[in-house]
Amino acid sequence: MMFRSFCLATCAATLGLGGCTATVAQDAPQAAAPVAASEQRARNVILFIGDGMGISTVTAARIYAGQKQGQTGEEYVLPFENFDHVALVKTYNSNAQVPDSAGTASAMNTGVKTNIGMLGYGPGATLGDCASGKGNEVPLVSEEARDKGKALGIVSTARITHATPAAVYARSVSRNWEGDSEIPEDQRGLGCMDIARQLVETPFDVALGGGSAAFFGEGKGGRRLDAGADLPGEWTAKTGGTFATSMDEMTAAPAGKPLLGLFSPSHMTFTADRTPESTEPTLTDMTATAVGRLRGDPQGYYLMVESGRIDHGHHAGQAGYALEEAVEFARAIQWAIDNTDPKETLILVTADHSHVFTMAGYPRRGNDILGLVVPPAGGGEDGDTGDGPSLAGDGKPYTTLGYGNGPGAIKPGGREMPETGVAAHQQAAIPTGSETHGGEDVALYANGPGAQNVRGVMEQNLIYDVIRKAFGWAD
Repeated sequence: MMFRSFCLATCAATLGLGGCTATVAQDAPQAAAPVAASEQRARNVILFIGDGMGISTVTAARIYAGQKQGQTGEEYVLPFENFDHVALVKTYNSNAQVPDSAGTASAMNTGVKTNIGMLGYGPGATLGDCASGKGNEVPLVSEEARDKGKALGIVSTARITHATPAAVYARSVSRNWEGDSEIPEDQRGLGCMDIARQLVETPFDVALGGGSAAFFGEGKGGRRLDAGADLPGEWTAKTGGTFATSMDEMTAAPAGKPLLGLFSPSHMTFTADRTPESTEPTLTDMTATAVGRLRGDPQGYYLMVESGRIDHGHHAGQAGYALEEAVEFARAIQWAIDNTDPKETLILVTADHSHVFTMAGYPRRGNDILGLVVPPAGGGEDGDTGDGPSLAGDGKPYTTLGYGNGPGAIKPGGREMPETGVAAHQQAAIPTGSETHGGEDVALYANGPGAQNVRGVMEQNLIYDVIRKAFGWAD
């Protein structure tokens, strides 16, 4: 496969090492050992993606979840941390050192690393150039699953047309072309279809998330080329399926027919902002509904579940919002563990990328993860006495959690007193309108048939191979 690897010859003499040595660099090197066919095939695969859930987020979420239960937190174990197989995953895009969700989610769903901002096309295509996609299409694991008779499910707390869920079913030279109005005038009529339209033309069994605006015309949504557009109405007429806009409608949907649920005009409500009056299902509710409907397929299913708003909490510089989403993500995973058979279902838990999110200082054991740094009694490594919050060089306390950049950056007049609590905006070093992704590896946790292929340090696109091998599909 032309996109899978390439070789570069370099001369070590240029590095002052003496002599000339040929080395091989690959954009898709193998894992610690070649991905092997599973002895026991998976009937089902669930890919859980915590958008932006880097390792520092996992650690902070572990502590936060434990503290919510009255523990000190450090000893707490998230459900997927009990999985036997763990790997580190390299997340770079084919043209970007620090990636975005489109390129990373595409890598997992196609087996090909691609350019930042693109979905379902190899790196030979050009971002935003419709015509460049022709000939650069790459296979989607969801299409292969459907061709082999498996059911397909897509769940997200983000817009269902957002980059990570869209990577399951769509091809687009721009992740931003979620609705027809987002396609630039000079790119229309060239054969490219907006992502919302692609979803309703995809033979899925369950699709649940936010983002209804991209499916309706003016007055009800954001579509512009057809003022009376009603894509869910077209979809229900064609499939006989149910379109749900609330938890009650989702629960009442008859079995045996496909289900499309769009529960908000844009992204779904942050967990921290939900009220008892909310009509939106939680991520756990949607996961349970999806698995409940998919499990009856005799050939099994492929299901992607995304906690999309972990990422959005981080971008806003609000760690508490991100951690609340991560705790709900863990609940959804626990539900899947409890309600699937580990002998027939491979569960993968990973992130598409990380964030510039840090845990710093020398806080004492059990210190409030969303609070100020208070050192251990008797003092920490920095010599602080432990009588109160640690003080920075400006004489002010600081929080355990912070960001390398973001909207909470220090202002020219000096650092403000830090905020604490779930709604706090953590302080950041570099001023940016939105906190950015991080480029370090993320973790991949696996349990079930085929999980043995998750080990070592892996390229992100090998997750696609792990899924296919678990299903027992030939190369």
